[in-house]
Amino acid sequence: MPYSACDKLAMTYPSEIVVRRRNRRYITLMLLVIVVAGGWVAFWKYAQLKAEETIEGWKAREAKAGRVYDCGTQEIGGFPFRFELSCGRATALISSANPPVELTAPNIHVAAQVYQPTLLISEITGPVTYAEAGHPPAYVADWKLAQSSVRGTPRDPERVSIVLDEPSIRRTEPAEPVLNAKRLELHGRIMEGSATSNPVIEIAFRSNALSVPKAGAMAAKPADADIDIVLRGLKDFAPKPWPQRFREIAQANGRLEIRSARVRQGDTLAVGGGTFTVNAEGKLDGRLDMTVAGAEGFINELLAANKERLGFSVSLGLGLLSGKKKLEGRPAISLPLRVADSIIYFGPIKVGAVPRLF
Repeated sequence: MPYSACDKLAMTYPSEIVVRRRNRRYITLMLLVIVVAGGWVAFWKYAQLKAEETIEGWKAREAKAGRVYDCGTQEIGGFPFRFELSCGRATALISSANPPVELTAPNIHVAAQVYQPTLLISEITGPVTYAEAGHPPAYVADWKLAQSSVRGTPRDPERVSIVLDEPSIRRTEPAEPVLNAKRLELHGRIMEGSATSNPVIEIAFRSNALSVPKAGAMAAKPADADIDIVLRGLKDFAPKPWPQRFREIAQANGRLEIRSARVRQGDTLAVGGGTFTVNAEGKLDGRLDMTVAGAEGFINELLAANKERLGFSVSLGLGLLSGKKKLEGRPAISLPLRVADSIIYFGPIKVGAVPRLF
C-alpha cells in the first residue's frame, strides 16, 4: 500500500519522543561532567590541604632541630593535577649550629602530585649563600640544577634524594674555590626499623668529576666516586643535633659500614669496603681495605704531599707496585686505609685527621 505524504513526512523527521530522549541524555551527560568536575575540585582541595600539612609538618620537625625556614613571598597553585608551593627569598636559620648560621636562596619550588601528597619534589634556584647570623656571606654555592625528593610523612620519613648538576662552592673572602663537580647525588632510605625505633639508614653517594681544592693537592684532582654505606646504631630519627646522634651510636656500639666503594682519579682506580666505629671520646676508628690499580701515581702524590713530614723525598717507578691481583684487567695491589682516634693513616703514613664527632 503506497505511503501518503503525511507518512513520508513523519518518517523524514524524528518523532517528539526521540528528541526528548536525546535531550535527556545530553542533560544527564552535562550533570555527570559537573558532578565529576566538582568532585575533582573537592579532591584537589583535600590533597592540597594534605600537602600543606606535610610541608608544615616538615618545617615544624626541622624547627625542633634548630632549623627554621621562612619565605619572603609564598604562592600556591598547581590545579588541577599538582600542588605547588613557590617560596621566594627563602631563608633558613640554623640556630643549633655554633655559631648560628643563615642560608638564603632566591627561590624554592616544592611540588606534590594530587594522588601522591606525601612525595615532595623540590627545586632550589641558586646561588645559595652561607653566613654566620648577622654577618655577610662567607660562602656561595651555585649549580645548573638542584633537585630533591622526600617520601613519607613528617613523623615517619622513608627516603630522601638530592641531585646537583654542575655544583660549585666558593669562599668570598678571600675569594677562592672550595668545591666543584659535574654531578653529585645523595640518596638515603630507612632499610630496617622505623624513624621512631632503631632505624638502619642506607646511604648512596655518587659523584662525577668532584674536586675539593681546599682539602689539598690530591683532593684538587677531579675524581669519580660510587659509595654505598649503611649506618647502624641510631636510637631514632627524631630532630636532634648530629653530635648527639654520634654519641648515641657510640653508646649503642653502632657502626658505619662501607659496603662498597669505587673511586677513580686519573689513572688510579680503587675499590673496597670496610667498617668504622665511634669510640667513647667521640673519635673515629676503623679500616677501609682497598684494591688499587695504578697505585704508583697515587702514592707518589701522597709521598710528595708528605715529604716534609717524612723528612725525605722518594718516588716509585712504573710497575713497582704491580702485584698478582687484577682489577678490571689491570695489575693491582691491596692497600689499607686505617683510622685510629680520628687520625687517618695510609699504610704507615699519616695523611689527615677527622674532627671529633661529639
